[in-house]
Amino acid sequence: MSDHTHGEGQNGNAVPAPRDTGGEVIRVRKGMFGANNGGDTSGYGGLIRTVTLPGAASRPYGGWFDEVADELEGALEEQDLLPENAIEKTVVDRDELTFHIAREHLLQVARTLRDDPALRFELCTGVSGVHFPGDKGRELHAVYHLRSLTHGRLIRLEVSAPDSDPHIPSLVEVYPTNDWHEREAYDFFGLIFDEHPALTRIMMPDDWQGFPQRKDYPLGGIAVEYKGAQIPAPDQRRSYS
Repeated sequence: MSDHTHGEGQNGNAVPAPRDTGGEVIRVRKGMFGANNGGDTSGYGGLIRTVTLPGAASRPYGGWFDEVADELEGALEEQDLLPENAIEKTVVDRDELTFHIAREHLLQVARTLRDDPALRFELCTGVSGVHFPGDKGRELHAVYHLRSLTHGRLIRLEVSAPDSDPHIPSLVEVYPTNDWHEREAYDFFGLIFDEHPALTRIMMPDDWQGFPQRKDYPLGGIAVEYKGAQIPAPDQRRSYS
């Protein structure tokens, strides 16, 4: 295995641990598509699934993950920032390394990952929004994929914010290619990226109400007419069970 590939998992193999054996349970889902009023027509109305976020990993992480973690923590200490204040937890899951970063330190951490010679994560391939209504106090998540062209490595950063204060620092000044990605995450999830040069909607009309990819956004939205019949939104249809 070359230095440019992921190392083995914590258990010595590449098979991930089942999500229901550890981590943080944030929700128990019943049925499909969010229907909870008897309108589930999928046939999966009896499905019950636990939604679990992976917990913090313990060292050694495996492969080059430890090297990256050591270099990042050392570089932050050199800037008089305690790593434990910036890095909320480090997760190794599905053979990926993820640093959960406190939002107030996101800019400094991203700049360090880009500029430090031992790290050199020069490219951010975008940011994705995620909404976990059951993750109280941090319902909104922003996930960044950073790639080191120098070292051939890929890591993830994850930042959270509450519904009541959906502000996250913009990374456009560090990674200019994030410009339109941040606008899309704002448009669909309502994440507000502070200091973004032009944070406006990119997909939905400017006067659109709400954020369509949040879990609490109404299904259907616009009535559909077919040969004179009105087809209701999925969560309003009758149940076959």
